[in-house]
Amino acid sequence: MSDAPVEITVHRSINDIEASNWDACACPEAMDGRPLDPFTTHRFLKALEDSGSVGPGSGWQPQYLTAMQDGLIIATAPLYAKGHSQGEYIFDHNWAHAYENAGGRYYPKLQIAVPFTPATGRRFLTHPGFEVLGMSALVQGAVQLAAQNEISSLHATFCTEAEALAGAEMGLLSRIGQQFHWVNDDYADFDTFLASLSSRKRKTLRRERRQANCFGGEIVELTGDQIEPKHWDAFWVFYQDTGNRKWGTPYLTRDFFHHAHDHLRDDMLMVLALRDGQPIAGALNFIGRETLYGRYWGCVEHHPFLHFEVCYYRAIDYAIRHGLARVEAGAQGEHKLARGYLPAATHSLHWFGDAGFKDAVDHYLQAERDAVDHEIEVLTSYGPFRKTDMEDHQ
Repeated sequence: MSDAPVEITVHRSINDIEASNWDACACPEAMDGRPLDPFTTHRFLKALEDSGSVGPGSGWQPQYLTAMQDGLIIATAPLYAKGHSQGEYIFDHNWAHAYENAGGRYYPKLQIAVPFTPATGRRFLTHPGFEVLGMSALVQGAVQLAAQNEISSLHATFCTEAEALAGAEMGLLSRIGQQFHWVNDDYADFDTFLASLSSRKRKTLRRERRQANCFGGEIVELTGDQIEPKHWDAFWVFYQDTGNRKWGTPYLTRDFFHHAHDHLRDDMLMVLALRDGQPIAGALNFIGRETLYGRYWGCVEHHPFLHFEVCYYRAIDYAIRHGLARVEAGAQGEHKLARGYLPAATHSLHWFGDAGFKDAVDHYLQAERDAVDHEIEVLTSYGPFRKTDMEDHQ
């Protein structure tokens, strides 16, 4: 390992960083296949930026970090200056209110994250062989950037458990939350998965699937070149409907889906419900090397259980057929529990410039961790699996 100094650089645009240099840190495994995490690839972050989904007016101002040693970029991080706490899914609104009530200025803050994407993955992207040095350099660089600019805080959300442990050793505060993930227990097919459920839950899922598929049309799975521009036209309508109901304003611009069609189709699985050949509902998933990530759902017609079929059951079926280890179905939703998605811990890291506020948050996080651990334990006990299978999942 070289003793040469590490230089940290802040980039205002992902286009200032060569895609090969970024991806050598973000997804070196993609040289022989899919990336583990499709969301930290250069092409995904570029689509967000080039489409105007992040950047001026969005509250997500790019501040990408690179760490260079001996002319080699050894680490990168998707860093943003945030003017609000929207689109994060690990919420700190209470912290912001407390900080400002005490006379401080919480925003802007710095956020190492994939915008609008509650999916676990590496946030400190390191070139193979530079894992420890690279993460240390990125953390120090981000903290220094915050301190020098009198920014209240730095957050890294949906990082891996390993990063959370390493960050805690560096003095960052760690936080856990929970989502619902489906885990593939080497199921041969969907019926094998059903056989692992209790009799009552198995009958319920079969009934829901039967009813969902009686909406008067067909459900298709599209990926790569099978996805056509007309499918994005339909999905934009779905996305707007869901975005307006959940967030008030959709996070992604229409132009993002143009970029997705041109550059991200191979990373995507679109599940569409068609009636008379016209899409009436759909779900958009991203395909990782080991994980299928459920991201967006929408519809223009409501039919019993169609949401569960298109979003959850088809995702499980796809994961089994393609040998994927898990399905991450996004944020929230205890209704996922009865459909085989069990609670799983998520992780984040936090830094605060004010020592007193840091201590207060630290006390809060200790109590919150105990509560989340207990919630995960309780929810898991209510899972749909047969008792012996449930013990294997715990």
